[in-house]
This record gives sequence, structure tokens and C-alpha cells, in this order.
Amino acid sequence: MTKKKKGPKNQDRNLITKGIFTVLEKDPNASYNYKQIAAKLGITDANKRNVLVKRLVQLKEKKRIIEESRGKYKAVARDTKTYHTGKVDITSKGNAYIVIEGLEDDVFISSNKLKKAFHRDIVEVYIFPRRKGRKLEGEITKIIERDKTNFVGIVQLQKNYAFVTATDFRMYTDFFIPKDKINNAKDGDKVIVKMNDWPDDADSPYGEIVEVLGKPGEHNTEIHSILAEYGLPYEFPLEVENYANKIDTSIKADEIAKRRDMRDTLTFTIDPKDAKDFDDALSFLKLENGNYEIGVHIADVSHYLQPDTILDDEAYDRATSVYLVDRVVPMLPEVLSNNACSLRPNEEKYTFSAVFEINEKAELINQWFGRTVINSNERFAYEEAQHIIETGENTIPEAISIRENGAYSVSNEIVDATITLDKLAKIMRGKRMNAGAISFDKVEVRFSLDEDANPTGVYFKESKDANKLIEEFMLLANRKVAEFIGKQKPEKTFIYRVHNEPNEEKLANLNGIISRFGHKLDFKSKKTISSSLNQLLEDVKGKKEQNLVDTLAIRSMSKAIYTTDNIGHYGLAFNYYSHFTSPIRRYPDVMVHRLLQHYLDGGASAKQEIYEEKCKHSSDMEGLAASAERDSIKYMQIKFMDDHKDSEFVGVISGVTEWGIYVEIIDNKCEGMVRIRDIKDDYYTFDEKSYSIVGQRTNNSYQLGEQVVVMVKSTDLVKRHLDFSLLRKAE
Repeated sequence: MTKKKKGPKNQDRNLITKGIFTVLEKDPNASYNYKQIAAKLGITDANKRNVLVKRLVQLKEKKRIIEESRGKYKAVARDTKTYHTGKVDITSKGNAYIVIEGLEDDVFISSNKLKKAFHRDIVEVYIFPRRKGRKLEGEITKIIERDKTNFVGIVQLQKNYAFVTATDFRMYTDFFIPKDKINNAKDGDKVIVKMNDWPDDADSPYGEIVEVLGKPGEHNTEIHSILAEYGLPYEFPLEVENYANKIDTSIKADEIAKRRDMRDTLTFTIDPKDAKDFDDALSFLKLENGNYEIGVHIADVSHYLQPDTILDDEAYDRATSVYLVDRVVPMLPEVLSNNACSLRPNEEKYTFSAVFEINEKAELINQWFGRTVINSNERFAYEEAQHIIETGENTIPEAISIRENGAYSVSNEIVDATITLDKLAKIMRGKRMNAGAISFDKVEVRFSLDEDANPTGVYFKESKDANKLIEEFMLLANRKVAEFIGKQKPEKTFIYRVHNEPNEEKLANLNGIISRFGHKLDFKSKKTISSSLNQLLEDVKGKKEQNLVDTLAIRSMSKAIYTTDNIGHYGLAFNYYSHFTSPIRRYPDVMVHRLLQHYLDGGASAKQEIYEEKCKHSSDMEGLAASAERDSIKYMQIKFMDDHKDSEFVGVISGVTEWGIYVEIIDNKCEGMVRIRDIKDDYYTFDEKSYSIVGQRTNNSYQLGEQVVVMVKSTDLVKRHLDFSLLRKAE
């Protein structure tokens, strides 16, 4: 049976109504007669003018507009206490909360008061007078800005039209597609639909299919769907690729002459073994006074990426590279990201550098910032550098070598440099921890994939000394660049990476959960909170509750963002912090390079409002990229579990809700749901206070953090759902 839709017969009336509000609300203090409104809307047709006059009278009678004097109308004055602007957060039940900056509580909106707003739209909301003991409630009065107009969905083809049902569970409507807008899509295809209009009298918005992604469940279809759902591209426009390919990437003598020449200084890179772009290198020189000159050299992306070009516009729009489970969607085309800006060994490269003189106690004696040219001597994988640190040997064994010819040897100078840098990094890390930094070493899940991108196994990425060595020197460069600009007087506009203090209520909730495992936080002071958090993260390492505790601890933290307003970085315990070290994959680092050079050249402070807007965009895009990355991991986990339907798994209850329990498998970190309706031995209800579900007859309970045995019940790659059957509690 097909759904019947109301036709667009009242479209003129709807457009005129919208037009009236647009005119009156543009200048809420002015009043207009119907002729003035008609002129502003370009209405010359007599019939439409009659409709306009009738609508003005109807809207006045409904008190939606005011007749200030005979025949002159104005907008209803807004009470700023009850009208607010915020972002829509739609729940799985179809209701919503409006997140309003500066308001402590989110505003609940029931599904019948959404006024056609979608998830993440910016809206105006009217807040009802608060009833005692009740949450804030309201209704959406206006959509100010759509978060997106393109959506991913599945086509249901009819004879003369189609519907597209969105795959995002937060979308509560389908899209009506006229026959001439179907764009050759076949029934059941996964597509991108563009929303064009939603007439007041239509059940569904009108749209057009702008891209056919493929058949649901196919690997590339699903990966491209994940990107499309967040509005992220998966290829560069042809004109951008062409522009990038025409850039002169050769190293010029006249450009070298403008830079500090560090080509003769011992330099090397340490990166993941499968890395394609190397955007940072370390140089090491022992000085005559016994101190060390250590250079942190970063690819000079801003030399090639010039402002006000189509390439820069594209990089800004993307704002970040996206790391999906089977691929990287880069911020910059390959000619820059993998070639010109990649600090490959034995190639001269332009870099932007932070060069430090450091003594053997890891104290900073001197610093220098500026443009350089380097020639990297070696490229190491983390495993190879780790071998040098652990053994002090200069031979890299075949088992971990990333070179085609197997085992190889490096110079004694490289070994000495690596071991010295490791010692200094450990001292610097110790100082950070003592200052109150928090050590999040969350286990990262990685998949072994075959040539068709099917998962053949799961492994966990571990952070060892070699990773931490690089991390400490990158943190040093980021911090010192931010300090160098941040402490200048008069104050200069700059891009900071800030991290606010954690929410105490969330920390208290965390404390309640971890107490079940015998842990606790100390709330006496900021210092005791951070030190007890570190102790907690250390204590759970290798235990069944590690991933649960790590996840909950991260959720209790504020989110790090980019801004021109420096409030410091709580998690790192730095008063000044920025992002300087990854311009190949993060646009804020490109802006930091440009601003740093501008100020080194004696330039005046840049306009704060412009950069604050760019910071907000960068933070938003970072959030979308992180969501896409999580979805791609979830997709691969479901694909992996689909091949293990007959196996029993021991898992930890990682979440408890009124509709079921989430279980995370200990061996592979795959998370799925046991629906409450599928637990047949009793009737279970959700107990919010104890984070558990409790059987009404037996009083049997399943609690957050408890171990259970499960099997795969069903997998859905299209909706990215993994359901488990609960077998029993673990021994």
C-alpha cells in the first residue's frame, strides 16, 4: 500500500505566509501595509495580492502578528526570557532536546512540537513556564538554519514517484521524490537525497536524488554512506585536483636562502608502519656545552597552500582528514599530502620548525621558531624505534623491519639520539603528570583486513615508549608556540586548543560506577581529582572493566575545542596550548603556521571574529569526522561478528537503558545490544539509580560492569545494528 500525499495546491499561500514573517521579522520595530509587503515580496499578481491581504487579517486574528495602526502590521515582540536559539538533538524515540548555550538544562520538545526541524538544526524555541519538579519543556517556533539538506536513504520506487526512507534513526520522515527527480535510481538502492521544499500541507518534504551510492550492504556503498551522512566528501573535485597538480613543488635555491638550513643536522621520522604522510620529524644535535639542540620539524604546508585559492577553500571546508577503518579521506590532495609535504627520507623538504636547546634534566634553555629546510636521514616505524629504545642495538631485525630487504643497521648516532630523546621525553612526561595532566591511554581497536576489506582479525593498538617519545616533543612544540604568541603584549589573536575543567556532576556519576569495582575519586581539590583519575586509569589497565572505565572517564571530561579565547588545557595541565604539528591533516595547524609567520614578520594582530568563526568550523568538522570514524569501526565490528554467529563470547555490560543492555565483548571490543524484550526468564525493568535492569518476579539483576555470556542474534550492516542473545552470567 502506498502512502497518499497532500498536493502542493496551497503553495502560494504558504510562500506568502513565509514571506510576511520574513519581511516583518527582518525589522521587528517597523510596521508595513500590505502594499509595502507586496512590493518587498515582488507580488504584482492581483490574485496573490488578495491572498496576502487575507493572510494578514488571519495572522492578526491568531495573534501571530500585530496591527499597530489601521492597515499597518508588525512582528510580535519576542520575550528574550522565553525565546531562545539552540541546536536540536533528536532522540531515538522521535522527541528532541534543544541545547542552548548559557542555559544549564536542555529544553525537552515532544515530537508533535518539532515544526519540521531535524537533528542538529539551529532553531528558535519557545520555553513554557516551568512547572515545579518538571524538566524544561518548549516548542520550536522557527528553523533558523538547517544543519544539512542532503540525507542518505533507501529508495522505494512507485509507478510515478518514489519515496526515500532515511537510514538515520533520528529522521522521522521520508522524502517524496517526483518522477523527474529520481535520477535513474533503482528500487532498493542506497542514495543521497537533497531536500528541496517542505510545503505546509505536505506530509513529507519534497526532494531529488542527487547520487546513487549503490546496493545496501556492499562495502563501498556503506563506507560512502557513512561519509555522506556527515556531509563529508570522499573525493576531490576535478578542478581542485588539477589546481594541486599544477603547483610547483620543486625545491628552489632562492627559497632555501630565506630559511634556516638544517639539512646537515641528524634528522629522522617515527610514524605508524602503514603511514603514507610524514608531517613531523625530529632533529638531534649534541652541543659543545653538553646540552642538546632538538628540532621539531613540521611540513610547511602553508608554503604551498595559499589563501584565497580553490585548494585552500577545499582544505578549509574539509578542515580535517578523516580516518575510516579501511581508508583515509585526506584534507589535501595526494600531490601535497603524500609527496611534496611528506618528510620522506633523503629528500629536501621545506619545514616550519620549533628548535629547542634542552639540558639533560629536560629543562628548556632556548627556543627558536621559523621556516627551515631539512633532509631526513631515516624513516622508522614505531616498532623499530621501540626496538632501539628497549635493546640499545643498532640492528633492526627482519621481524619488525619495514624495509623490503629485511633486517638492516642504523648508525650509532641514531641509536644515541633515540635513547637520549626517550630519556628526555620520560622526564617531560613525569613533569606533566606531576602538574596534574591526565593520562588517557585508551585501547584503540584495529582490524586486519583482506584485499576485499573484509575483517580477518582484531588487534589493539598499544602506545609504547616510542609513541610517547614523539607525543612529548609534539606537545612541547604545540605548547611553546602557543606560549610564545599568547604571552605577547599587546595581546594577539591566535588559535588555541583548549580543554575546560570536567563537569563535577559527571565525575560524581563516574565515581558511583567505579565504586562497584572498588575504585574511587578524591574530590578535595583540582590536583587530587586529576591524580586520583590517573590512579584509576592505571589501576584498571588489563582488567575486564578497563575499556568501560576509560570510556566513562573520557565522557566525564569536557570536549577539547579550537578557539581564540585561551582558557588553558585541563587534560594536559598546560596554560597555553595550540596545534602546530599536523598541518597535512588539520586546518587549524595551517592557520597557526600562517599566524605565527605573520607575527614573526612583525604583523599586527589579526581580526579575532574572523578566526573565531574558523575555529568553530574546525571544531564542528572535527566532531563530524570523529563520528564518521566511530561509525566505520562499528560497521566493521558488525561485519566481523557476522562471521562468528555460532560462537559464545564473554562481555562486559557497558550500558544500561530502559530498552536493553549494551554488552562489549572483552576479546575484540565489539559492542552490541541485548534487548530487554528478548530476556525471557522474567519481566525486567530499568533501575536508573543502580545502572541495572531488575526482574520483577525473581529480583535477578544485570548491572553495569557485570560480565555476561552472549551470542550474536542478528547483524544489520545497513542500519549498523548488532544484537546479542543473552545466555547467562559469566562465571
